Amino acid sequence: MLTDFMVPKYIDLVFDIPADSSFTYRVDDGTRAYVGKRVMAPLGSRSVLGFAVGERDILPPNLKEEAVKPISRVVDKETTFDKRDIELARWVSDYYFCSLGEALAAMIPSGKRSGDYPSFSGNEITTVELPLSEEQEAALAIITTPGGAAFQRSPRFPLFYLYGVTGSGKTEVFLRVAERILKEGKSVIYLVPEISLTMQTADAIGKRFRGIAATLHSGMSPAERFTEWMKIRKGDIRVVVGPRSAVFAPVQNLGLIIIDEEHDGSYKSGNAPRYHARQVAMRRCKVEHARLVMGSATPSVEAWQLMDAAYGAAAGNAAIKRIDLTKRLSGGKTPDIKIVPLTHSDGCLTKELKEEIRKTAAMNRQTILFLNRRGFAYFYHCPDCGFELTCKHCSVSLTFHKARNRAVCHYCGYSETPPEVCPQCGSLKAGYSGFGTESIEEEVRRTFPDLRITRADADTVGGGKHIKETLEDFRNRRFDILLGTQMVAKGLNFPGVRLVGVVLADTGLHIPDFRAAERTFSLIVQVAGRSGRYFPDGKVIVQTLRSTDPIITRACALDIEGFFTAEIAQRAALNFPPWTRLIRFTVRSKDGTRADKAIKRLASIVQPLLPHDSDMLGPAECPLGLIAGNYRYHILLRGKTMSALHEAAGAAASCYDKGKDNQVYLEVDVDPVRVL
Repeated sequence: MLTDFMVPKYIDLVFDIPADSSFTYRVDDGTRAYVGKRVMAPLGSRSVLGFAVGERDILPPNLKEEAVKPISRVVDKETTFDKRDIELARWVSDYYFCSLGEALAAMIPSGKRSGDYPSFSGNEITTVELPLSEEQEAALAIITTPGGAAFQRSPRFPLFYLYGVTGSGKTEVFLRVAERILKEGKSVIYLVPEISLTMQTADAIGKRFRGIAATLHSGMSPAERFTEWMKIRKGDIRVVVGPRSAVFAPVQNLGLIIIDEEHDGSYKSGNAPRYHARQVAMRRCKVEHARLVMGSATPSVEAWQLMDAAYGAAAGNAAIKRIDLTKRLSGGKTPDIKIVPLTHSDGCLTKELKEEIRKTAAMNRQTILFLNRRGFAYFYHCPDCGFELTCKHCSVSLTFHKARNRAVCHYCGYSETPPEVCPQCGSLKAGYSGFGTESIEEEVRRTFPDLRITRADADTVGGGKHIKETLEDFRNRRFDILLGTQMVAKGLNFPGVRLVGVVLADTGLHIPDFRAAERTFSLIVQVAGRSGRYFPDGKVIVQTLRSTDPIITRACALDIEGFFTAEIAQRAALNFPPWTRLIRFTVRSKDGTRADKAIKRLASIVQPLLPHDSDMLGPAECPLGLIAGNYRYHILLRGKTMSALHEAAGAAASCYDKGKDNQVYLEVDVDPVRVL
C-alpha cells in the first residue's frame, strides 16, 4: 500500500472511451502522479487525457515491463478528484453501462485553472428573506425537523417533494431549507433544468448566500468551470447552482440536494453516460446521508405515483413525502385560461389573442407568446405529388429559417436553399406551411408595430450570457412582448406579465413517444404559470387544433389530479412506466443492412436472458430511423424490477460485444425518457 508521501512506480489510468478496463503506465522518477490527478498519456498513436484511478509498485501478472509506456506529463498540480468521486463514477459506470473513464469525464470539467474566477461577492450568509406563508412554514418544518416521522418513513434517506402551484413560493422554501443546512456546517447542491433558470436562481442564491455560492453551467468556459470545481473541492464554496452536471459537484459534507422542476427531461443526459441527475442525486444522498428535496407544479408521472402512496393505505411505506403548496403569493392568483381553436385563423394569432395583446399593452403590462418550435416554417409539402422536403441525413423535415433563407435540420445541422418549385414535379403550389417562433415574430411585428418585441430561442440567444441579458431586459420592462420556446416556459418570474399566449398547444402530441402527453400537459401548465403572478388578473390564451383533446382541456383547467389519474391508468394498460422499468438498446450505422442485422442478433441474445416478469419490444426501426447519416434500430427491454432487467441487459451486452460488427455502434439507455 502506497502512502500519500510516496511516488508510485506505476499508475492505472482510464480514458474517455468505451473501454471497460484501465491501462497501466510507468511513472518516471520525480513525476508527481497520484490517484485523483489528470495526466496525458500515449494511447495508440495519440496523447490522450487520462484519469489516475489506481497506483501500484508491481505490474499486473499479464503485463511485461517492456510493454509499459511512460505517462507524457501530469496535468494537475493538485488532485482534481478523490476516492468518493471515483466510487460515484464506478456506480454511474455500472448502472448506466458506460466506462469508468466516460463517467469521470462527465463529472469533471475539462479545463485548467484560470486564475481567480469570481464567485458571488461578499463573505457571509445574508438575511434577505421573504415572509413565509403558513403553508411554507409547515413545509420548512417538515423538511428540516430531524428525527420526525418523515425521516423515519424512508429507510434510505429523507426524501421530500414540494408540490406547489406556479407562484406558490417553492423557491423561498428551498432557500430557507438550504440556509438551515448551511448553519449545520453542511453543503448544498441546487439543480435547475435550464441555463435561463440557472441565472435567475443564481441571482437569488447570490443575494442570500454571498461568497460561499457558485454556479456551474455550460455557458461558462472550461477554465471557469474548472476553477469553480477546485474551489468547491477545497470547501471554499458550499452552495452550488447548476443544471444536471452540477449533481457531481465535489462539495464537502453534503447535506442537501434540491431538484427544482423535477419533471424536466433535460435532467437526463442524451450522451454516454446517459445518466439521470435525479437518480445520481438519490445515490449521493443515500451514500452521503443527505436530504433530497424535489419540487414542481407538474411532477413526473413516476414521482406522482410514489407521492400518491403517501395518501393511501401504504403511507408508512411511501418513498416520497409529499408537501403541498396550494396558494399563489405576491398578490397573484390562478390565471383565467381560455381555449381558442386555430382552425379558422388566417395566421399564427387568432382574433382573441390579438385583442388580449392590445388590452395588455394598454394596461402597461407584458405578454409572453410561447411556441415549442423555432424557425419560420417547418413543413415543405407539394399538394400535387405529395413530395416532402426532408433532411438528406435524417428522417425529419427541414425547417425553413427565413432570416438565413435556409432550410435547416435541427438534428444534424444540414441546410440547403429552399426550392422555388417542387423538386419532384415542378409544381408552383409546393411550399412551406406550419410556423415557428421566427414567423410568429414577423406576424407580431407586423400586427403591433408600436410594441417592443424580443425573441428567446436557440437561434437568438446563443450562450448563457445572452439568455441572461434577454430575460433581464424583459423583466426590466424594456420589451412589451417576449416570444420564446420552452426556455421561457418554466420557473421564470416576470412581475409585469399579464398575458400568456400558447400559439399552438398540440405540437408535441403527434410524437410517437409514450411520454408525449405528459410533456404537452406539463408545458401548457408551466407556461400558463408565468401569467398573473403578482396581480389577480392573469390571462392565458391557448390556441390549438385539438380543442376537445382531454390532454389540452385538463391542462387548461389545471386539472393536475385528473390528468395523472388518467395518464397512470393508461400507462398501466400499456404496461409502461411507472408500472414497469425500461432499458433501451439502440444500434446505429452508416450501413442500414449492418444495423438491421446487428439489432436482430442482439435481440436473439437478449430474449432467452430476460427474467420471467419481463418482455422485449422490437427489434424495430427507431421512430427517427435516420439521424446524421446513421440508420437506427432499437429494442426495448421492459420489466417489473430494474435489478433483474439490468442483469439481463448487462449479460446480453457482454455477449453481443464479443462478436460485434465494428461498423455498428451500440447505445444502452437505462430508464430512457425518450424513445425516438
